[in-house]
Amino acid sequence: MNEGTVVHVEGLGKQYVLGHRPAVHDTLREALTGGARDLARSLRGRGGGRSADDTIWALRDVSFELRRGEVVGVIGRNGAGKSTLLKILSRITEPTTGSAWIRGRVGSLLEVGTGFHAELTGRENIYLSGAILGMRRREIAQKFDEIVDFAELERFIDTPVKRYSSGMYLRLAFAVAAHLEPQILLVDEVLAVGDAAFQKKCLGKMGDVARQDRTVLFVSHNLIAVETLCGRALWLEAGRISRDGQASLVISAYLQSASSSVTERIWPAPAQAPGVDGLRLHRVCVRPADGDPSDRLTVHTPFVLECEYHNDHRAGALRVDLQLYDEKELLLFDVGPPIEPDAASRSSPPGLLRTVCHVPGDLLNDGRYRVAVTILRDKVPVIRHADALVFDIQDSVEGRGEEWGEGWYEKWPGAIRPRLRWDANIPVRTTSP
Repeated sequence: MNEGTVVHVEGLGKQYVLGHRPAVHDTLREALTGGARDLARSLRGRGGGRSADDTIWALRDVSFELRRGEVVGVIGRNGAGKSTLLKILSRITEPTTGSAWIRGRVGSLLEVGTGFHAELTGRENIYLSGAILGMRRREIAQKFDEIVDFAELERFIDTPVKRYSSGMYLRLAFAVAAHLEPQILLVDEVLAVGDAAFQKKCLGKMGDVARQDRTVLFVSHNLIAVETLCGRALWLEAGRISRDGQASLVISAYLQSASSSVTERIWPAPAQAPGVDGLRLHRVCVRPADGDPSDRLTVHTPFVLECEYHNDHRAGALRVDLQLYDEKELLLFDVGPPIEPDAASRSSPPGLLRTVCHVPGDLLNDGRYRVAVTILRDKVPVIRHADALVFDIQDSVEGRGEEWGEGWYEKWPGAIRPRLRWDANIPVRTTSP
């Protein structure tokens, strides 16, 4: 184990029993019924053990190390084991297999109000939380005003927390976890409970913590926040570590695996392709304008939409129109090539033809998009393919600080997200009356 290691996890596993309840009985009948149920379960399956259908592994053979000052994000689908991992590291639950060794004081924010006593006031819970972390009363007092100011709860600090709303709980819980200076901070996806302004405030504070040589393990579905705050990421898949490495690379791999997009369609046999006699689709695709076709598209990436089609007619002018819809089925644009003055009198050549539409970067918002293809002959639609392509535009950390300031990682409002040229704060010369 290295000198700077503060968390060492080896072979960690956690198994849960489905449908299992604690053995608490109010009556003799319930006790006898519960005993009979447990006996039947113990006799089920080979060897008298519990069958595999009765259990689930939330974590399986998880191993990694965290070094002092490292900020690591944990990503993955719902049910991948992210919250279970943090509960084990916080000593809330014990692992079934393996071990987790921790050096240093641990602060955790796993769910709203974790560790608070409902009957105590906000002030009392701040001191209680600090005492649990091993801090002296004088140390807590030095941080008290900063905690209350961050949580914006001056008027309610002497009110029992059982009367707090969920938002008030969250503000105080995060303020305590972030300001009492644990060496290791564990943060689960609780920031989604707060409003946008509070999320920005909390994520900004996490950025400050990350710069203070403290170790942070941050579980979140907000991949922009993870990529911005974390230098490293762990991708959990079905309870196992699927990938561990540089945050941007891990996130890219995760997004590609999670995507159900259709970025290319090919119909090799013309007779089976969409179309009519003499005019059939051959291929449609979306790809980055520069770079590998497998590269992900971000809000800053210029890309092209290509349409290839077989034309067996020697007469008639062909035109390809593309319709782009967002995930709410809002039509963003319906475009085609510029119409030339003599286009109607010219016939398109026979053979395999291609039309390419160039879409600039810094135009679309992040999200999922659908492309429909319409081919017209002499201004009359003859082919309409409504679901030609489905692709994702992903957010990017680039430009975040420039446009919205540090600490804002949510989705931009609006259907599009153009980057426009501005001339701002220009002095205007006025003439005196």
